[in-house]
Amino acid sequence: METILDVQNLQTYYRAGKQAVPAVDGVSFTLAKGEVLGIVGESGSGKSTVVRSIIRLLDKNTTRIVNGKVLFHGKDLLKLSGREMRGIRGKSIAMVFQNPLSSLNPVYTIGNQIQEAIRTHESMSRAEARDRALHLLKQVNIPSPELRLDDYPHQLSGGMQQRVLIAMALACQPEIMLADEPTTALDVTIQSQILELLSEIRDELNMSVILITHNMGVIAEMCDRMLVMYGGVVMEEGTCTDVFANPLHPYTRGLLASIPSLEEDKEELYAIPGQVPHFRAPVSSCRFCSRCDHVFTRCREQEPPSIPIGEGRSVRCWLYAREKDSDHGQ
Repeated sequence: METILDVQNLQTYYRAGKQAVPAVDGVSFTLAKGEVLGIVGESGSGKSTVVRSIIRLLDKNTTRIVNGKVLFHGKDLLKLSGREMRGIRGKSIAMVFQNPLSSLNPVYTIGNQIQEAIRTHESMSRAEARDRALHLLKQVNIPSPELRLDDYPHQLSGGMQQRVLIAMALACQPEIMLADEPTTALDVTIQSQILELLSEIRDELNMSVILITHNMGVIAEMCDRMLVMYGGVVMEEGTCTDVFANPLHPYTRGLLASIPSLEEDKEELYAIPGQVPHFRAPVSSCRFCSRCDHVFTRCREQEPPSIPIGEGRSVRCWLYAREKDSDHGQ
């Protein structure tokens, strides 16, 4: 499969006083044409910062990309000028945010906002842009799109607002869609409809998607491959089939064990003990060691590297380095 995005050793730090907080601390992955890549983890794991770094939607006063490359068709997005980046953002790479009300302008109609997204990147008359906006509302299954085109955001339900954001993201038929928890604020029924819509659009346009979520069920339903993030790094990577069938990292196992099951009658659901600690750069231990049941001395003294486990799989855990050392000794 053709690789269209290659993220290499991405490091994005926040400033907290005089200290640097490693929100993303050496993340690498690739995205193929037509692939859906899921990034999962608890709040504060760095998921959203990864995708915001890719399209450089960061507060320059508090955030800095300190290292890495983001290669889109071989071109490093981190080296482009602001003007060059604006030509890619929204046209070739689009983003759907998790809170539609904070993303839509309350004083402009839905039609005006979609038309603005179109005319920013394409030479088109207002009438042509309005026709395209109408087509997009139909594509995302908005009922009575001719009427909704002149509605304001507050006149739409949460699910319809989210569909409008997807329509805006699709305005210029991007190659990559970045979806940052697009169903978090919706009820279960509407969540399912939005995920089904994203899946249909991906198939129709052969578009690549990076889906950010904390919901393992969404990952299982939507994604081809997945990254499990914690503390700004990727703890485990692999196909969804492999990771769900055989989770390697203790953190991944904890996330999967936390999912309610209809087959088991439990009074209390499992929860990973402790909370995500606050990290400061440089980190000199395994980031999960304070919450891990398998911790040993090396975990507290040295951060593990990403260890390859077969083709397309990796895990950041000293347990597997110890197993490899043992196998090599035999």
